[in-house]
Amino acid sequence: MSAIHTPSSFDLQGHRGARGLRPENTIPAFLCALELGLPTVEMDVVISADEQVIVSHDPWMDATICSTPDGSPVPKNEARSHNIFEMPSEKVVQYDCGRRPHPDFPEQKSMPASKPLLREAIQKVEEAGREQERAVFYNIEIKSRPRWQGTYHPDPKTFARLVYDEVVDQGVRERTILQSFDPRVLKAIRSFAKPVRIALLVSQQHDQGIDRNLEWLDFTPSIYGPDYRLVDEELITQAHDRGMQVIPWTVNARSDMEQLARWGVDGLITDYPDRGLFLLE
Repeated sequence: MSAIHTPSSFDLQGHRGARGLRPENTIPAFLCALELGLPTVEMDVVISADEQVIVSHDPWMDATICSTPDGSPVPKNEARSHNIFEMPSEKVVQYDCGRRPHPDFPEQKSMPASKPLLREAIQKVEEAGREQERAVFYNIEIKSRPRWQGTYHPDPKTFARLVYDEVVDQGVRERTILQSFDPRVLKAIRSFAKPVRIALLVSQQHDQGIDRNLEWLDFTPSIYGPDYRLVDEELITQAHDRGMQVIPWTVNARSDMEQLARWGVDGLITDYPDRGLFLLE
């Protein structure tokens, strides 16, 4: 059984690729993160009607950034009707989610971009990694929520299996983190034959302290992934004492990056990977 690999440096991760600089969760965003020298690209995945793993934060077409195949913007009140779980993948890729500027990210360079299949994204990243003569790491969030089951995604075990099988088939399992807020997904991944690094995500809204949060699992994950506003030195010590790394999200101010690094986090996830390059020095 092949060993799990981890970055040798601080694990600076580009959120949704490099969301502050390129359209989120697109191949241009992932390639931008690689060009900057990041060890890890972070992305989100959902499932299409034909059970293809699609790189997307939402299981529908976001009205803020997406346009329909005919070029018209997705109406805000109709976004959830553009349900990826009800679309074949060949239709999903006809939507554009990169041309329209994102109002919250003025530094983002707009360009035509579709939501790629996970395997397509991995293949493009692997190709770029070979050109740079280095191995690239992946952090893939499985966007599962109990209230979405059956409407926007399959049951947790099926969802987890589809994603897990893809990273195995693409030969990147040893360099991949699978993360989720949904402990049902993480427990399913834990049951699969070949190991993969697992991260438990924790939001401010649902945080009950590290002990209670971990009670939702019947194992200790490789990584504890809290909202960065939940992090202090005590939390880092508690996680490290349990054998977990701490990789918080989403850290965009340099002052916060500096503080977290001083406290001893093992990595962080940021929309602006160019702001965190000092952490790799």
